[in-house]
Amino acid sequence: MPETVPETSGASYAAAGVDIEAGDLAVELMKEWVAKATRPEVVGGLGGFAGLFDASALKRYERPLLASATDGVGTKVDIARRMGVYDTIGHDLVGMVVDDLVVCGAEPLFMTDYICVGKVHPARVSAIVKGIAEGCVLAGCALVGGETAEHPGLLGPDEFDVAGAGTGVVEADRLLGADLLRTGDVVIAIASSGLHSNGYSLVRHVFFDRAGWALDREIPEFGRALGEELLEPTRIYSLDCLALARTAEVHAFSHVTGGGLAANLARVVPDHLQVAIDRSTWTPAPVFQLVGEVGGVERLELEKTLNMGVGMVTVVAQEAADAALVTLADRGLNAWVAGSVAERDDRQASDVAAVTLTGDYAA
Repeated sequence: MPETVPETSGASYAAAGVDIEAGDLAVELMKEWVAKATRPEVVGGLGGFAGLFDASALKRYERPLLASATDGVGTKVDIARRMGVYDTIGHDLVGMVVDDLVVCGAEPLFMTDYICVGKVHPARVSAIVKGIAEGCVLAGCALVGGETAEHPGLLGPDEFDVAGAGTGVVEADRLLGADLLRTGDVVIAIASSGLHSNGYSLVRHVFFDRAGWALDREIPEFGRALGEELLEPTRIYSLDCLALARTAEVHAFSHVTGGGLAANLARVVPDHLQVAIDRSTWTPAPVFQLVGEVGGVERLELEKTLNMGVGMVTVVAQEAADAALVTLADRGLNAWVAGSVAERDDRQASDVAAVTLTGDYAA
C-alpha cells in the first residue's frame, strides 16, 4: 500500500518554486515604465491577454508590408547578472530587434518581450522592463505586452534570459535591399557604441577564463572598469535610419550583429555586385583591440565575431553620400565613407566574397 501523505503536506505551486504573488508585484512595478513606451495606435493597457494596436493607422499606406523580427541579447545577460545592473539590458534587446526591422526600411511599430527567470525578484524584473521600455522610446515604438516566466529547477534563483519580438511597416515601393544596389554606390559605416550584444561568449572566454580578470578591474584603455565597458548598451539606430531614408537616396542598410561586418553586409549585396571595405577609414575602439591582444585572437576571427566598431551600414547613391553624412552628423552619429560597390567580373571565381575588407585599421 502506498504511504499516506498527511493532508497538511500537499503540494502547491509555491512549494514547487513559483511565486505568483511576486509575479503580480513585478507587474505592478513595471506598469509605470510600460506606460511610457506607447504610441497613439496602442489600444488598452498592460494586463490583457494580448496587446492591441489599431491597424487602421496603416490605411495611409498604398501597400503596407509588415516586417517582423525576434532576437535576444545572448550571454551578455551574464554580465548584467554578475554586475547586478538590470536596467540597461533592455536597451540591448530593443536594439537587436528594431534595427533588424529598419534594415528593410520598416518603421518599428510595437514590441513584446519574454523574460525567463529562475526566481521572480519583482524589483529586478521591473528594472529589466524599464530598460526595454526606455529602448522602445528611443526606437519610436510601443511596448504592448510581454511575459515573465518563472522556471525553478531549470534556472538558478539569480539566472535569467530575455527575448523579444517586434513588428514594423514599410510602404512596398520604399522597400530597401539588394535589388536597389548599383555600381558606384557608396558604403557608409555608422559607429557602434561598443560590443553591442554579440560575441560575448568569446569576450567572456578571453577576459574571464583565459585572463582571469574581475569585472571591477579598472582598464586604462577603457577609462573605466571592465564590467562597465562590457555592459555598455547597444546603440539603437532605427529613428536615425528612418530619418536618413527620408532625406537621402538610401539603397540598403545592414545591421552588423553576429557574423561581423562582412557577413552581414553580404546579405544585402546581389550576386552581380561586390563591395570593398577599407579598414583604414576607422580605428576600432580599445575593447576590440584588447579582446584580440589578451586572447591571442586572430584578426579574421575577431571580424567574424565582433562588429569592430561598426554597428550599422548604409549603402547610398554616390551623389547622396555627402548629404547622408551631414544628416547622420546632425543626429549625433559618427559616420564615414568606408567603401564602395562595384560590378563583379564574370571571369572571377564564383566563390569570391561579396564583401572584402582591405588594408589595416587606422592607428
